Amino acid sequence: MTKPEAEWLAGARRLDEEALEAIYATFSPELYRYAFRLLGESQAAEDLVSETFYRLLRVLQTDGGPRDHLRAYLYRVAHNLAMDHHRRHSLQEEPLNDKALQQPASTGTDQVVEQSLAQAEARTALWHLTPNQRQVIMLKFFQGLNNQEVAAVLNKPVGAVKSLQHRALNALHRMLEPDQDQLEKTG
Repeated sequence: MTKPEAEWLAGARRLDEEALEAIYATFSPELYRYAFRLLGESQAAEDLVSETFYRLLRVLQTDGGPRDHLRAYLYRVAHNLAMDHHRRHSLQEEPLNDKALQQPASTGTDQVVEQSLAQAEARTALWHLTPNQRQVIMLKFFQGLNNQEVAAVLNKPVGAVKSLQHRALNALHRMLEPDQDQLEKTG
């Protein structure tokens, strides 16, 4: 944990407004991006971030919550809330190999649509991973956390994070490039 993070956490435990504001200002933008990537909806992501900080405040008021690894704690709460959201609102399946993805884009609008479809395809593929694999990919590649930080969020050894990452990337490759896999098997 960084020095400012440790100081903020100590202040937050005393319910110091400046410390709480610093925590919110520092972590809310990255938690929003994480939530948006998991949920794909702006309003749902905003609600998730608000609930994450509400829960932090509530647990601090009862002298609970993180003693260290504040960032990891916030990501863990946000992730659990996202999983609850997905259990309540079943994921609508989108085809992994939509023919529209293979059409060449000829105008700016076509490119935007193609990019949107590709993002939807990738988001759907992420939801086919195990929850731990999905979280490793999201935290490492979308949020920029290093292996040690991801290990703290997941409460797992660094070696387990590396293994989850390897299996997740292989699974994503198979889902997003099925034709390539077929060529390798037959060729």
